Amino acid sequence: MTETASVGIAVAFVAGTLSFLSPCVLPLIPSYISFITGLSLDELGERRWLAFTHALLFISGFTLIFVALGATATGIGRLLNYNQVWLERIGGLLIIFFGLYLLGVFRWGFLARERRIQIQDKPLGYLGSVLVGLAFGAGWTPCIGPILGSILLYTSTTADLGQGIVLLLAYSLGLAIPFLLAALAVERFIQWFRRFRRFIPLTEKVAGAVLVGVGLLLVTGYFSWLAGWLQGLTPEFLRSRL
Repeated sequence: MTETASVGIAVAFVAGTLSFLSPCVLPLIPSYISFITGLSLDELGERRWLAFTHALLFISGFTLIFVALGATATGIGRLLNYNQVWLERIGGLLIIFFGLYLLGVFRWGFLARERRIQIQDKPLGYLGSVLVGLAFGAGWTPCIGPILGSILLYTSTTADLGQGIVLLLAYSLGLAIPFLLAALAVERFIQWFRRFRRFIPLTEKVAGAVLVGVGLLLVTGYFSWLAGWLQGLTPEFLRSRL
């Protein structure tokens, strides 16, 4: 695995975690868990493994969507490969644009308008949780959209098909791990959320700053340099296993 690919995977994972912490997702986690399991919050505490199973199926649904989007973005990027440098610069500018939006530099109505597939009644059984995950992955909200869109842009400009799939799997994993933990311990999650929610606006700013930073590195051509520098800081015994 190249240095750039390793850094890209780390960035994608962090982006997935920031998506989980976004104001469009984090406050709704208990509702999502209750919806896919059909259990009340009190019942979830008594049937943790059922909640975990449904959460895992829900995650598989949105992961399929994200990986499909990543493969599509990579395919488009390969078609335009004849001018890769300019493709990276344009993609970097768009990522900076998304980052500035999350930082609150501007607020355009078409970006703030929510686009989400609504499911009023969950289909029964385990398959229903997969279908709800597919709907979640296909939805487009003001919070997760800029972050996911930036990962897709990065994928289209820097990755081949295999790397593109890995990047979106890393993004999905960053979103999935905290969701699974919340499903296993929803009471503790609610307690934690009450303490954390005042930091949600700061999380959005951090996400915006990360996107602006990645976009600037792509525009200036320094992303590969950063990857090589970070690789040089990695201990030899770890590098040999990467």
